Amino acid sequence: MVGEDQRSGSDRRPGLEEAERVELTVDAVAPGGHCVARVDGQVVFVRHALPGERVVAEVTELHRGFARADAVEIVEASPDRVAPPCPYARPGGCGGCDLQHVAPAAQLDWKTAVVREQLSRLGGLTDAEIDALRVSVAPLPGGPLGWRSRVRYAVDATGRAGLLKHRSHEVVPIDRCLIAHPAIQALPVLGQSWPAADAVATVASTGGDVVVTALADGTPTPVDLPGGPATTDLPGSPVVDRDGPTAGNGPVTVREVAAGRDWTLPAGGFWQVHPAAADTLVDAVLDLLDPRPGESVWDLYGGAGLFAAALAARVGPDARVTVVESAAEGVAAARRNLADLSRVEVVAARVETALARRRITGPVDLVVLDPPRTGAGAAVVRDVIAATPRAVAYVACDPAAFARDVRTFGRAGWRLAALRGLDLFPMTQHVELVGLFLPPPR
Repeated sequence: MVGEDQRSGSDRRPGLEEAERVELTVDAVAPGGHCVARVDGQVVFVRHALPGERVVAEVTELHRGFARADAVEIVEASPDRVAPPCPYARPGGCGGCDLQHVAPAAQLDWKTAVVREQLSRLGGLTDAEIDALRVSVAPLPGGPLGWRSRVRYAVDATGRAGLLKHRSHEVVPIDRCLIAHPAIQALPVLGQSWPAADAVATVASTGGDVVVTALADGTPTPVDLPGGPATTDLPGSPVVDRDGPTAGNGPVTVREVAAGRDWTLPAGGFWQVHPAAADTLVDAVLDLLDPRPGESVWDLYGGAGLFAAALAARVGPDARVTVVESAAEGVAAARRNLADLSRVEVVAARVETALARRRITGPVDLVVLDPPRTGAGAAVVRDVIAATPRAVAYVACDPAAFARDVRTFGRAGWRLAALRGLDLFPMTQHVELVGLFLPPPR
């Protein structure tokens, strides 16, 4: 029975109101961990729902042309619905996991559907072209829980650590994060007060290091907790002892293992958060590009140089490999970790600037694009095309941004020849893509 605050589309007044509850039927999945529904023609993006379900949804936000809502009661459940393993993965709870209510296999189908929709709507590909790519999303080893090797906890006004609500700065205090790496779950971060911190960052590296860092006003301070000593591999790094956190004149570092190499990185530096992600991405890039001895390579948005190192091993010691990275921390990490590779050059610049001002020049045989969530963008894509490589591997963390760049490649006659979907972020709406672009026949 639908009460006054749970009106169906047939007996409710026009227009939704914030906090209103309405019964509706859920349609297809949408980017951002939502499903689409409609009430009196108005689009409603519903979280905690599945396609085909009948739910009671509570409106959380109103915008011009659409609303957001949470499914707070399931009237008719999808066969793909499961009980979320985490008690905080619920409406009004932690916003970190979007899909804990979805069976693991169905999560892969969900993400595949999102990728297909973005390639069609934003990428301009036909259904036949998308079908030919055999778009799918593959799981990584280890299962959907206990994978996240870097967790940043927010701290509320009372000093309690937790995670944020969806689209909010409100902290939800928790006692455990089930997607966190077991070594992070074992830390007493959530069992003590942090009155002087704004956030607490934790790392459990593939090299076996566990680091805890308290952040206050943007300043990181390494913390030595029982079972999680800070690692200080670089000269001049701070010394952290059992008496508590101390400041120092260098970054705390961790060791990562990937692509057959050891990597020394600042604990707060960028690295893939799934323990299997780095090797999985390297394998995909190498497989798609099929590098040959002597070929030259650009690794754009190269970070610490993960792809550059793997490609340098394939193209040989006499081939030229260029890494372009703008973040000072990434540049330093690349120069330190690739110092044994004499033909690898690390260029400190924005990719757009390096290409436009010819800080790097062609000809080049292979290009890796691994841009931030906003994508490479039309200008970078056009400059890469102008360098006439024989192939481009594009590593994407946002299907929409990737699809927009697919359209730019397509307008220049290039085609998306292969695409891999990888579930680097189980239980969340995020998906990683690795695409292969090839030029038109000459």
